[in-house]
Formats: sequence, structure tokens, C-alpha cells
Amino acid sequence: MYDHRRLGRELDLFDTDPLMGAGLPYWLPDGAVVRHTLEEYVRAAERAGGYRHVYSPVLGKRELYEISGHWDHYSEDMFPPMKLGGEEVVLRPSLCPHHALIYRSRSHSYRELPLRIAELGGMYRSELSGVLGGLTRVRAIQLNDAHIFCTLDQAVEEARAALALIRRAYADLGIRAARYRLSLPGEGNKYVADPGLWRRATALLEQVLDGVEYEAVAGEAAFYGPKIDVQIVDSAGRESTLSTVQIDFHQPERFDLHYIGPDGAKHRPVMVHRSIIGSVERAVAHLVEEHGGAFPAWLAPVQLAVLPVAEEQAERAAQVVRRALGLGLRAELAGPEHGTLGARIRAARLVPYVAVVGAREADGDLAAVRLRDGRRPGAVPVDELLHRLRSVVEARGAELWAAV
Repeated sequence: MYDHRRLGRELDLFDTDPLMGAGLPYWLPDGAVVRHTLEEYVRAAERAGGYRHVYSPVLGKRELYEISGHWDHYSEDMFPPMKLGGEEVVLRPSLCPHHALIYRSRSHSYRELPLRIAELGGMYRSELSGVLGGLTRVRAIQLNDAHIFCTLDQAVEEARAALALIRRAYADLGIRAARYRLSLPGEGNKYVADPGLWRRATALLEQVLDGVEYEAVAGEAAFYGPKIDVQIVDSAGRESTLSTVQIDFHQPERFDLHYIGPDGAKHRPVMVHRSIIGSVERAVAHLVEEHGGAFPAWLAPVQLAVLPVAEEQAERAAQVVRRALGLGLRAELAGPEHGTLGARIRAARLVPYVAVVGAREADGDLAAVRLRDGRRPGAVPVDELLHRLRSVVEARGAELWAAV
């Protein structure tokens, strides 16, 4: 197994600087490509699942988090308030209060439900410096979050659909779930004191998990309700949560959310929280370790490296790069100025496809193809190579040399 903290820096994916501070990594160009591609994948999956995307501020008044319950139950993990005129504002520790306000800003009929709101948004946690590390424990988090406002009768099916989205994403990304956990409350005043709320939400999540092997664990719930956690294991054997599905009766009550039912009266919606890949930072960290930097072709920072044998083939190789870019592929030119051909091939060892262009290939509009897994399909027409590559990327396939 690989350590993403070391490999991520070696591959120029991310780094840190003392002047930015601990737990605040920055993304280098190749890492930004992985992050952007992952975010676009999630947005597309959510759109296909009936979600609509929003943006909300990363700041909120302290009163907002008092209403949501974060201030009473979670303030130790929040950054301190900042004075702004006569008010106090806080870096948000979660997106759900903002989405509750977005829902509340308009009236809703039962005919509109379920209403699915999604956002890839920033949130901030005041993590202790001793637990910070790489991308897995950070203070500035880009969270793939969504909230579904639905009727009680719709809650189980919506949570099941969210779990199905998570499974599909794991299949596409090559992520293996270590186990499923039903996270329940523990002792102490960390949790909302409403036994009826906990029983109702837990019973619904148990229905969602019907037919799924899982373990119920006390002390791991959110402060406002139980949740399904999808657990992963890192290179050191440490377990953590990547994806979650939660059923929440607490915040709809706190924010006085409602919809108009078929009887013309006001009814309280259920709020289903879900995150397909959790934080982008933790997801990328896990992907680096899972694939050792050899990302699936659709996610790789560079999908095709084009290597002219000599300077005489540099322009022909550059044309191949331009054609690839025109098809939406991520391609780069590695010319003789970057070293010998052997050195350039070694430098591109994690690139899914390497196309070598020598004199014979240049004359025939060919490319001598080398795959990352060691196979050499040989001299292939450039059009065929690019068609194959685009087919693999669009299908998010694991097989590099897919049939055309």
C-alpha cells in the first residue's frame, strides 16, 4: 500500500506551506485536474439522480448555528466567531443549516417533493494540530454534500437511492468499502436529547440497510441523528468514514420547515443528508493510496503522453497532442529536451497511454503505443488511438485497450 502524504507530493498533486498553516494544503496543477474531474463526475451523477445544485456562503451568523444545534453540540470543533459590526459570524462547520434556509426561503407543496439540493461547498473544522495530516485531516474541507427534503413515506426510498449512488461511484472510482456501519448515539450530552427522534430515525435507517451486512456502533452518530457510514481503510490499516447517509428529524423542527400537503395543511418534511464521496480531500487521498498514483484513465491528470523520438518528429507529435486536446483528452508533449527517450518513457510510467512518434510513425500518421500496464499494441493509426482512448474515458472503463 502507498502513503498518500508522500506519494501525493512526489507526484506534484498537493503540498503545504507554513505560512498558509497546518491542515490547509494547496493543490498543484495535476492535483487540481484530479480534483476538478472528480467534482465534475459527482455533479454529473447527482444531476442524473435528480439533484439541483446550489451555492451558499461559507460564513453564517452565530445565531444560525445556535438554531441548528451546532453551537450547543459542536462548538469545540468550530472556529471562534469573528466580529462584524455588531454581529458575530462563523466559518461554517457544515452545509446543512444553509440548505435548510434555502428550502425555507420558498413555499413548497407535497407535489414538489422530494426536493434534492446538492452542493460542493467549503466548510471548516478547528482540528487540533496533532491529528492533522496530508489530505485526510484538514481544516478547510470541500464537501460533496446534499440534502433531500421529502415526506416521511419517501425517506427510506430516498436514502436507499443515495446508497445506490455511493455504490456506483465506488465502482467507477475503484474504491472498496471496508464495511457499512449504522452509527448510533452514545453516552453524554453530545447528542440531541430526544429519544423519540432517535428511535424513528434509527428504525428508518434499519429499513434502508435491509439486506446489507452492517455493524451497529454506539457513539458515532451525528449530534442530531443516526447515520449510515461507509467505511474505508487507508494504507496504515486505519479505518475512516468516506460516505454517509443520514435521516434527520431535528433540523426540520429547529428551522420550522414545512410543506403544504394534499389536505391543504402544513406538514413537516424529513431531511435526508447524504454525501457520495465525502470530502474531496479525503476521497483524493484514498484514491492516491488505492491506485498508487496510477489513476483510472478517465481520472488521470495526463491521459496521453506523446513522445517524439527526435526533434524532427516534434511537430508531428505536437499535432497529435492538439488533436487529442480537441477531443477533450488530457495530453502532453514530452520532447527530446526532457531527456532521452528511455528517460521520458520512465517519467511517464503512471500515464495510461504513451504514444511514441518516430520517423516511420510520422510518415504514416501512426503512433507506437505503450500502455501503462506494460502492453505494447504497436504502431496504431492516430485516429484509432484517440478513438479508443476517448471511448475508455467516456465509459470510465478499467480496461485500457477496450474494443472499438
